[in-house]
Amino acid sequence: MLRKADLGDLNTLVEIENTCFDVDRFSRRTFRYLLTKANAETLVYENDAVLLGYVTVLFHTGTSLARLYSLAVLPQARGRGAGRALIKAAEATALANDCVVLRLEVRRDNAASISLYEKLGYRLFGRHADYYEDHMEALRFEKYLAPQLKPELVRVPYYKQTLDFTCGPSAVMMAMKALDPNLKLSRKLELRLWRESTTVYMTSGHGGCGPYGMALAVYHMGFDVEVHVNGKGVMFVDSVRSEEKKEVMRLVQEDFLAELKELPVKIRYGALSVHAIQDKFEGGGMPIVLISSYRIYREKFPHWVVVTGFDDKYVYVHDPFVDYEAGKLALDSMNMPILKKDFDRMARYGKAGQKAVLIIRRRAEPRQRAIN
Repeated sequence: MLRKADLGDLNTLVEIENTCFDVDRFSRRTFRYLLTKANAETLVYENDAVLLGYVTVLFHTGTSLARLYSLAVLPQARGRGAGRALIKAAEATALANDCVVLRLEVRRDNAASISLYEKLGYRLFGRHADYYEDHMEALRFEKYLAPQLKPELVRVPYYKQTLDFTCGPSAVMMAMKALDPNLKLSRKLELRLWRESTTVYMTSGHGGCGPYGMALAVYHMGFDVEVHVNGKGVMFVDSVRSEEKKEVMRLVQEDFLAELKELPVKIRYGALSVHAIQDKFEGGGMPIVLISSYRIYREKFPHWVVVTGFDDKYVYVHDPFVDYEAGKLALDSMNMPILKKDFDRMARYGKAGQKAVLIIRRRAEPRQRAIN
């Protein structure tokens, strides 16, 4: 029988963990957190009131991506369908929480588990060296839980931002690389794009990047670009309190706009719906979308992502930010599925609900500047 775990199962869960694993064991404290505070669900498999195994599923806040975090079955119950039943239960739980993709890690030397995952339709999509406590490599598998919705994703190379304030340049770099495979991605290019498009100030620390500065940088890299914003106000100005900083941000934006007027860069005033973004994407454009990070990371700062695909219900994005503090890996930020209705709500920033989308296209004859 399968059921949801509760605090009364703590002692048995710890016993199962200690029996099944020699390294990287969950502590009693970890199980308590998973059962009471984490954005997760733990299910147990029992027979005649005896717990024989468990599975834990983590949910990625703000997205439709779930992670099979841990699976354990006692030795005496293996080979009898308990593992398969727990995995199927994990998939059903993920779907019940509007998650369309389930991902997991497994030790490279765990042949039995790898065979089971492959039989159940999971595919290998990545590796992570030195992942476990004993330095064993992890293999990463994923499964689309609603295969009828599986999109034909554009092959967008992934680039992780290296600084807190370079999500915009990093998203732009991924889009440009998808359009021009010969483009070389580097930290030097990331920093150059940031220098050319920064708003100077932001809530704290270095300034982020607004749509006008990024459009200029993209155009100078040899790509065509169009800008869609829902108003003519100064981008991100509400993120600072100082009137002097607000004035600097206003002057920077005015300068960007003055330069853009001399270039064949289209600026459209009006919100671009998710369906309109999909139309642009299917027409060959690469969308870079401004979102509020709060719905994913529970922190209020503007953030840029690049769209990698669509299906009937979901938008798929590469997020240049990797939340290592939450135990995430770069692979967790790739092709993240987000319900269209949720994406529409998160694609805005600040009290004024500022919206911005860049649509990048390859120019017939790109004029890329050399980045040595």
